[in-house]
Amino acid sequence: MHDFILRELQNTNIEKELLNIGFDKSYANKGADKFRYKNIKIYSLTPAQANILKQTAISSGADCATHREVITGNVEKSNCILGGSTSEILKIGEKLKFQPFGLKILGEKLIEYVSTQKKNKCKIVGILNLTDNSFSDGGMYNNFERAKEHLLEMIHDGADIIDIGAESTKPYSEPVSAEEQLKKLLPVVDFAKGKVKISIDTRSALVAEECIKSGADIINDVSGFDYDGEMANVISKYNVPIIIQHSKGRPENMQDCPQYNDVIEGIFLALKKKIDFAISKGIANIIVDPGIGFGKTREDNFEIIKRLKEFKSLGYPVMIGLSRKSLLNMKDADNFSKDIYTTALNSIAIENGADYIRVHNVKMHKHLIALMEMFMVK
Repeated sequence: MHDFILRELQNTNIEKELLNIGFDKSYANKGADKFRYKNIKIYSLTPAQANILKQTAISSGADCATHREVITGNVEKSNCILGGSTSEILKIGEKLKFQPFGLKILGEKLIEYVSTQKKNKCKIVGILNLTDNSFSDGGMYNNFERAKEHLLEMIHDGADIIDIGAESTKPYSEPVSAEEQLKKLLPVVDFAKGKVKISIDTRSALVAEECIKSGADIINDVSGFDYDGEMANVISKYNVPIIIQHSKGRPENMQDCPQYNDVIEGIFLALKKKIDFAISKGIANIIVDPGIGFGKTREDNFEIIKRLKEFKSLGYPVMIGLSRKSLLNMKDADNFSKDIYTTALNSIAIENGADYIRVHNVKMHKHLIALMEMFMVK
């Protein structure tokens, strides 16, 4: 009797595996798409659109789940889940380009989506707090000389970007005036200019503009345009990248029993709305951040890390900032101990698609990324 041996392939280079079994070399690259599977949620289709999408999927060897009343037309809109291999979804996209009801656009979006999905090397964003009351290192670097020393240390340790802030946005913190922020920020920005790419962590349009004029490269707005109505105009005017973060409420109230029907979907759709707003203002260079700890429960934060790859569907790089935060449940631990567990969680975030990690301990994370490159599918 033949002994059948089965081995599930996970996180592997499927093209290489195909070649290993003697698959046709000239077709291996395209053939690999038949073994890469995706589930894609598509929002708010009419019954006609949903029915055509389902039939197109089935005819292509894939499938599509819809609301059960789509077939009767007794529902105005239906979200759909399209599931299939990369090859099948590309085929569906091509077929939809010849369908009515605006499905040509959906077909083009599906083709673009599966054709551009790739894992980039994660970049390290070092945190430089010039504050008195930040949750982790408040008061440690609010002196100009200490700030310079720490900035140079993070550059030496391998930071790709230094994110400099002069206003704590930890839970229940109070706003800091633009004048007070600028008093601390501008000397450090002037010192850092030309040494490293500089991000400014601020909700204030005035602070953003003055720091950009002084040499800052990126603005990190934890409110995602909600705090200052002029922020988008400043970003558009100077054509600098913006980190759009999701935050439910303001620091003063964001941790007062935050609730979501579906935390990932809620954050995803809120970020999509903010992206559309940014685009309407002429802003193109966008990074999104789901906002760990900004109006989320501990369980919400872990769900974000676990499903971080879903935010890549927005079409922009994803940043995550979990360094030393309360989700670690290590309130009384020293910072080095917190950094160890931060690094462990960030390894999962990187594996799940993080393009940028915002961290306090740059050196530890530089080593982490070097190690993780050994696990990357080549």
